[in-house]
Amino acid sequence: MKYFEVEFTISPFSSDAADLLASLAGEAGFETFEETPTGVKGYVQQSLFDEDTLKACIEDFPFDSTNILYKVREAEDRDWNEQWEQEGFEPIIIADGKLIIHDGRHLPDTITSGSTTSTISIEIDAKLAFGTGTHETTRMICTQLISLLKPSSLSPESQAPRTDSLRVLDCGTGTGILSICSLKLGAQQAVGYDIDEWSVDNARHNAVINRVDERFTSLLGDASILSKIDSDFDLVLANINRNILLADMPSFVGKMHHGSLLILSGFYTDDCDILIKNAHKLGLSLMSQTSNQDWACLVFKY
Repeated sequence: MKYFEVEFTISPFSSDAADLLASLAGEAGFETFEETPTGVKGYVQQSLFDEDTLKACIEDFPFDSTNILYKVREAEDRDWNEQWEQEGFEPIIIADGKLIIHDGRHLPDTITSGSTTSTISIEIDAKLAFGTGTHETTRMICTQLISLLKPSSLSPESQAPRTDSLRVLDCGTGTGILSICSLKLGAQQAVGYDIDEWSVDNARHNAVINRVDERFTSLLGDASILSKIDSDFDLVLANINRNILLADMPSFVGKMHHGSLLILSGFYTDDCDILIKNAHKLGLSLMSQTSNQDWACLVFKY
């Protein structure tokens, strides 16, 4: 998967201007940013880069007397999780300890002590894929999964389908963390897809580490690959940027049935209105809306 690296220079520089620019640039396809002394660097898949939209965002930038310049270059292929591979990461605790995400080097106390608590443990060996659980969007979806798939949700009147037969679709699977979380919560089967071959391989690898590989399928492709899948799903997960979600939501709904749930994240709170409107047009009803920092998570029912 090829990326552009776009270096933005903001004059005069401020963190508020940098944050706003990152939010607006998401409309042009950008996925991630890192702050620099004079602005930000943004990374966008070459096939998704909408430069006309980016120029319009800069021209309409709401901060008076702020000048923004940018340079586009092809990003070198790099290991996006190099720090995790070399140093590992401390265990990540989600939902008050109900879920712990860790690498193979930093084992949680509940594992090293031999404790048999109800805590779910997920080991992630992040190679060339995004998603170790540190990002707010991943945390929010995992929290929703824990809430929706907890044992009390197995009653007939529950909003969520029964886990003993639950099929999950993980759109843009990355490291496979959302599929693995669903499977460890009792889902019967999970299918994940990603346009990044590295991610597809890493997701399979992580499924093996967590001993759920017999119930997990990892596919290479974009949302068009769903046309080759005959069955539908009870739960659809997508942690992707706003523009891709808007384009792919009809494909998601095409693989849902009456009562299926759709959990979306990967976008800013300012993007919620347009996503909710689009969802309503597709016959989805909003169940819940949560946020963490400037990031949002939406849960819909079909």
